[in-house]
Amino acid sequence: MAYIYEEPSRTFSEFLLIPGYSGADCTPANVSLRCPLVRFRHGTEPPLQMNIPLVSAIMQAVSDDKMAVALAKEGGVSFIYCSQPIEQQTAMVSRVKSYKAGFVTSDSNIRPDAPLRDILALKERTGHSTVAVTDNGTSSGKLLGIVASRDYRVSRMTGDEPVSSFMTPIERLVTAPASTSLHEANDIIWEHKLNALPIVGEDGRLLYMVFRKDYESHKENPLELLDSDKKYVVGAGINTRDYTERIPALLDAGADALCIDSSEGHTEWQRRVLDWARGRYGEAVKIGAGNVVDAEGFRFLADCGADFVKVGIGGGSICITREQKGIGRGQATAVIEVARARDEYYAETGIYVPVCSDGGIVHDYHITLALAMGADFLMLGRYFARFDESPNNRVSVGGNYMKEYWAEGSARARNWQRYDVGGEGKLTFEEGVDSYVPYAGGMKENISLTLGKVRSTMCNCGAKTISTLQKNARLTLVSATSIVEGGAHDVVLKENNRGR
Repeated sequence: MAYIYEEPSRTFSEFLLIPGYSGADCTPANVSLRCPLVRFRHGTEPPLQMNIPLVSAIMQAVSDDKMAVALAKEGGVSFIYCSQPIEQQTAMVSRVKSYKAGFVTSDSNIRPDAPLRDILALKERTGHSTVAVTDNGTSSGKLLGIVASRDYRVSRMTGDEPVSSFMTPIERLVTAPASTSLHEANDIIWEHKLNALPIVGEDGRLLYMVFRKDYESHKENPLELLDSDKKYVVGAGINTRDYTERIPALLDAGADALCIDSSEGHTEWQRRVLDWARGRYGEAVKIGAGNVVDAEGFRFLADCGADFVKVGIGGGSICITREQKGIGRGQATAVIEVARARDEYYAETGIYVPVCSDGGIVHDYHITLALAMGADFLMLGRYFARFDESPNNRVSVGGNYMKEYWAEGSARARNWQRYDVGGEGKLTFEEGVDSYVPYAGGMKENISLTLGKVRSTMCNCGAKTISTLQKNARLTLVSATSIVEGGAHDVVLKENNRGR
């Protein structure tokens, strides 16, 4: 008969942290969330570190170049999704590495012959009222004009009017050349009382937009994550099929770290990817692998040369692998066992291989629990999918704004390579769903609140660093009754708006 674990498979919600002694200097302002991203040897510094322990998931609905820039500004890393052609993924990486702070690639663009109703649909989808009119309707087309909300009145128009009939044409626009600095762009905006300034190339093509509302956000972000050339750090996903073409292309584009995007990492396919990469690039290429849920899986990938190991199978909010296949493990139990295996591996070899907890996060405090249990950082999908910076559509559902969110194992994504088990077969059944998540606005305010909670909780445990939290934290299991007691109870709430 099969081997049966005596301990049940547990989730983060089944644990609580026990507070410890906090010194006078143990305040949230003094807490550092710096963590290693890739493996390093004892006595050396990690080649890549992050200033916050968060990375965004390798998903179509989560991680593109816009998300990568936004998260790097906050100190984390995005892994741009790989379920797209190599050329498109490398273009996203290149845009991140060439990003100029304050210069935004327009994501609201339209052709001049499109009707007003298309403008309204675009505004509904993106939430942006300023739309660039280009000859081909793309962000890099020849700029013909701009449409702002002041240019039309829906109540007096049919919706069939072409954009060209009410846009502000290029002849009446204030624009700036490619050589314009951010300081100069902001001066032009204030001098001419503009809401947006198009940056246009010599050939008349739109390059960037600089927005008046972004002026304050152009101030330096103290935790922004930069490489040695002062460019934003960005990651990219790879698969176990076209890696011999995709890896060189991504590295040429400037990707700082790669990660194998797979539902299960304890496989010969991942060994082959890591062997090929090490044989060609040695230690120069940084590749994470996964996912695994036990010590054996971690040891396998660590021995294969993985730079970090992702933990978690079936714990994602849109993942139905456990329902479909009966495979997986409670995320808390998986993280605890893998983190213990990492420490044993470090003691034996002197090589520290960071652990990434992927999935199972429902509440903000689960992040702190995962870190206390041994995770070095976390990969989040649903959390980031809610924000303006994610590439998914914003839609109105039942009068409430939502963001579309779908799994890589869903029929919509059709990312069959993520579930590759050899052979030439395609995805024959779904391991994920297509869904909505409540729209939460911009990332900066939300991530500041989340990490504020993490820092505060760490202070309650007397820890100013993640490593200290892992060393000193004390965890207790909670009963079902205790879980109920932990929330508001035996009262009538005035409103149900207490946040995540």
